Amino acid sequence: MVNTLAPETTERAPHPTRAAAGALGGRGRARRRQAVVAYLFLAPALLFFAVFLALPLGFALLLSMSRWTGFDLGDIDPVGLDNFTGLFADGSTFLTPILTNTLLFALGTVALALAGSLLVATCIDKLRFQGLWRTLYFLPIVTTVVAVGNVWKYMYEPGGLVNGVLNALGLGSVAFLQDPDTALPAVVVVQAWASVGSAILVLTAGLKSIPGSYYEAAALDGAGPGTVFLRITLPLLRPALLFVCVTQFLTGLQSFALIIVMTKGGPGDATDVAALEMYRQAFSHGDWGTASAAAFVLFTVVLAITLAQLWIFRRKGEDA
Repeated sequence: MVNTLAPETTERAPHPTRAAAGALGGRGRARRRQAVVAYLFLAPALLFFAVFLALPLGFALLLSMSRWTGFDLGDIDPVGLDNFTGLFADGSTFLTPILTNTLLFALGTVALALAGSLLVATCIDKLRFQGLWRTLYFLPIVTTVVAVGNVWKYMYEPGGLVNGVLNALGLGSVAFLQDPDTALPAVVVVQAWASVGSAILVLTAGLKSIPGSYYEAAALDGAGPGTVFLRITLPLLRPALLFVCVTQFLTGLQSFALIIVMTKGGPGDATDVAALEMYRQAFSHGDWGTASAAAFVLFTVVLAITLAQLWIFRRKGEDA
């Protein structure tokens, strides 16, 4: 006979709130473990960033508001903003001609390199053996700046190749690197020539990414080469052009090695630029405070111009 009065053994379902809390807690612990593992993998890169970027940046900021000769850390003398005000004080050459030369050098380099690379990339895109042509134009990039500067320096001499060509055309010789009026443009040409190769690689890749159907549709509509270039090629090359403009401008603003090899900032101060002035202040005059202040001024200029370029290209893209 079955005992109907015996208690039933039924299992209670877990409380829904407690179950949800347990599941959330488990997911939270899993995410924390994943975060720890991720930071362990990132630790070498973060350490490299801290040692070679964050710490030097903080030390440079300290020096920009101090007076230091570069030997004993105990001799660092805080001076506030005196180094910055000294850069723009009456009689200072930092604003004119140094910073002016820097901007002109960067603008000239961007204009020549962008125009030349766009022309060459468009031509290469229509030729056979494109890899060979890209390699030939890229060779100046892998050549040391010292070699490039010395070769062009001799080519600019009164008896050099450039003046030889001018003489063959019935024109007189030009003292390119000895004349203050021609020294900066002459170095700009060399810098643009040396940087055309990298710009060509970027622009040829951009040209390859443009669908051929656009050109076929334009041909069916009877569009000429100029219209196709202005209405199709240039708008679709905007990302590549933006990259080339920003990188070339940054390179031009920070240029140092080519100028010191070719002109050492001369004649006079015709080719003196911000990076060269920072080098002189720190290593020649022992004024690390002024050099650090000039570095932060140049950083501000670079940041402002880069943001302006990004804004202009983005606005043009929205308008298009």
